[in-house]
Amino acid sequence: MNNDRILRNKEVLHLTGISKATLYRLIAKGRFPLSRKLTGEEGRAVGWLESEINTWISSRK
Repeated sequence: MNNDRILRNKEVLHLTGISKATLYRLIAKGRFPLSRKLTGEEGRAVGWLESEINTWISSRK
């Protein structure tokens, strides 16, 4: 069983210490993990896997 939590935007910003603009700039440059759609193709809700965010944070040290 995978216990990886899905983090929403607010928590990702808090954990990483970056702004929303910086987050989307890094995503556009391919330097941040991609979000996953949570509500299907028609929905707008997205989230990130906690493990991917933690790996990204660790790589920045």
